[in-house]
Amino acid sequence: MITGWKCAVCGGTVDIAQPFTWRCANSTDADRHHAPQLVQTIAPLRSSGETNSFLGFRRFLAVDAFMDGAGIADGRRAELIAEIDAFTIAVDGHGFVTTPFERADTLSDELGFGVDGGVWVKDETHNVGGSHKARHLFPILLHLLAAEESGLATWTERPPLAIASCGNAAIAAATLAAAVTWPIRVFVPQAADQVVVATLQSLGASVIECPRRPADPPGDPCVHRFREAVTAGAIPFSVQGTENAWCHDGGRTIGWEMARYMDEQLDGPPFDRVFVQVGGGAVAASVAAGFRMSGISPMLHAVQTEACAPLSRAWERARSLGGPKSAAEHWADCMWPWESVGATAADGIVDDETYDWLPVVAGMADSNGSPIVVPESRVLEANEVGSRNTGIDASHTGTAGLAGLLAIREQVQPDERVAVIFSGVRRS
Repeated sequence: MITGWKCAVCGGTVDIAQPFTWRCANSTDADRHHAPQLVQTIAPLRSSGETNSFLGFRRFLAVDAFMDGAGIADGRRAELIAEIDAFTIAVDGHGFVTTPFERADTLSDELGFGVDGGVWVKDETHNVGGSHKARHLFPILLHLLAAEESGLATWTERPPLAIASCGNAAIAAATLAAAVTWPIRVFVPQAADQVVVATLQSLGASVIECPRRPADPPGDPCVHRFREAVTAGAIPFSVQGTENAWCHDGGRTIGWEMARYMDEQLDGPPFDRVFVQVGGGAVAASVAAGFRMSGISPMLHAVQTEACAPLSRAWERARSLGGPKSAAEHWADCMWPWESVGATAADGIVDDETYDWLPVVAGMADSNGSPIVVPESRVLEANEVGSRNTGIDASHTGTAGLAGLLAIREQVQPDERVAVIFSGVRRS
């Protein structure tokens, strides 16, 4: 049962039936150090069997509880999910399905794992938009459409969606917006990949280039312009939980799929470790939350590159200031924008800040995990080794979790079972 949201920083609460609760009510432009988290009774994790996880795990989704509170009947709630999925298939050619997750035998052999251990790869490259990002955005879109249908939305003309991204999140957002013909503005850096920009424009997105302005505070200028747009009335269609906490609701489906595989199809012991690439942190937070509901949490390793590693710095700072469990009390002392972002092939995880750092730190602490910072040589090696041994054509960002495993391979026993996520199809 999901009753609402509670901020991990200030303790502020809000009922799940309240519409458009994107951020903590106490969050302001001057103080964004807030982190709403779902208040949910833990129940045995079960799927109804549909291949679309938003249908299969619907009873566990906050957006389903929201729609129930809005007076939308049970059958109609399932219909809405199926309708959006059909619209998405028409635009993208892909719908929301349970993505492949299996032991990568040749990769496991090359890395020296025994028959009882190995590397399991969750392949998100054939998901909507070519990555896991659409999972995070789907509940936000469903929330909006349900609000319109139930009369909670009072607009006469749909306000634009807004996102700050120059990669997979932007493409996922533009794909979903195109599926339901909702206007969207995408805020990108000056150095944005032109292949990505062309893809966004082909989907009908309004692409806004964001040079750094002399008066800008520290941090990503795309995020600054995104926030200005939201202040002016745009809807935060974001994969950053600090900007729209609802992104965590759908992100959990990837963790749920992995956890159900572990319970239903994995013979022998559960996973020992899971390595997740981290930029803004939403996917690592969601994977941790998904596994937590299964009752078994593998060690979470959050992987960043030497080019930009604010999470590892925050982890060490939190450990020196009372420990990870009290990190929320020391946000300003632990997390701030990386001063000089370097160049890396894994450019999709060079967020100046790990926006969802609190749930990631909590996930690592609860599972006895740790952050891993990898050199560029490991980023390149992981992509070559990963693609050669699995045939999955993922980007360097998408295989960066494997770089974390390569970096600490000598610490991992041959019989350990580890999981990685390949997400983000190669585009250029």
